[in-house]
Amino acid sequence: MKQLYTSLLLLLAFYLISCQGEENSKVIQNSEAEQQSLHEKDASKITTKLLDIDKNIRSIFQDKKGNYWFGTNAKGVYRYDGNTVTQFTIKDGLSDNQVQTIQEDYLGNIWFGTGGFGVCRYDGEKFISFTTTENLKISTGAINDWKTAPTDLWFYAGNGAYRCNGKSLIYLPLTNTSKQSKISPFNLGIYGVYSIIKDKKGNLWFGTQAQGVCRFDGTSFTWYTEKGLSGSAVLGLFEDSKGNIWFGNNGAGLFKYDGKTMINLTEGKGLSNHEFKVSGKSFPGTMARIYAINEDNSGILWIGTVDAGVWKYDGNNLINYTTKDGLTSNAINCIYKDKKGQLLFGTDSNGICVFNGELFTQMEIK
Repeated sequence: MKQLYTSLLLLLAFYLISCQGEENSKVIQNSEAEQQSLHEKDASKITTKLLDIDKNIRSIFQDKKGNYWFGTNAKGVYRYDGNTVTQFTIKDGLSDNQVQTIQEDYLGNIWFGTGGFGVCRYDGEKFISFTTTENLKISTGAINDWKTAPTDLWFYAGNGAYRCNGKSLIYLPLTNTSKQSKISPFNLGIYGVYSIIKDKKGNLWFGTQAQGVCRFDGTSFTWYTEKGLSGSAVLGLFEDSKGNIWFGNNGAGLFKYDGKTMINLTEGKGLSNHEFKVSGKSFPGTMARIYAINEDNSGILWIGTVDAGVWKYDGNNLINYTTKDGLTSNAINCIYKDKKGQLLFGTDSNGICVFNGELFTQMEIK
């Protein structure tokens, strides 16, 4: 009996140990499964975030480090480093969630021209607003205020422009200040600036709301309003590799200025949309409502419209590309050439389209 009792105790102990081991084994298995499930959920969240990048792209820029920046109409700006997408909004210090222009200064700071004519700087850690602080100065119209250094950045604002030296902004109105009761970069009128470039000679060009284009050569201002250039907003300004200046008008089309003569290429090629100014109607196959202009590495000009896709111009022939040709949208807000020479088209409703020299494809952010 004693031996039997001892045997029963041993069997009971073995059974309890076995059950405990089995229970512990189940816990470990469940833990691993839960961890795997969590990883899948995290991956799902990341994928969702990347796919949810806003589709209305207003500006594109690639910085010195190779990072892409995508400015949107209402969702702030996204930075893509090749692996990770990071979104910045007003919650992070951005001046406004509409990002119209992106630039980089010689120190590597990234600058954003935003909706409401706000300007802010990102130094890699934080945003600093330059239009809501003591860093903003308003010019009285003195010519010396327009003097610019090679490192200055320019942003459009109200009826003029901001000149930024990296430490402060000065607002420079294009209109006669003596005739205005209140000068402010936040008041938009017929002299409102929508586009700015500095050409190879150092001249500044400003595309306005309804007064055509203004050029400042360091001493005086010259206004260009002929051939229908005034009246509608000049949203696109570009200097090509030959030194020609191109104007993109939202209604009157594409203009070329070679330093002496102005021509309206849209009118000359029979691609106008006269109905737009009357009723606001858009028509396919026209080249009247231009938002963006750029040039590829072969010297071919690319013209983005808001209603008729993209036009390619080789100096003689014009070819129109639309969604039928693989373009992801017929509404183009901006055209940017990256460090590889690829053309990136920021669309109004379908993200970023890439042209590699042969095909249009949607840019995938992985």
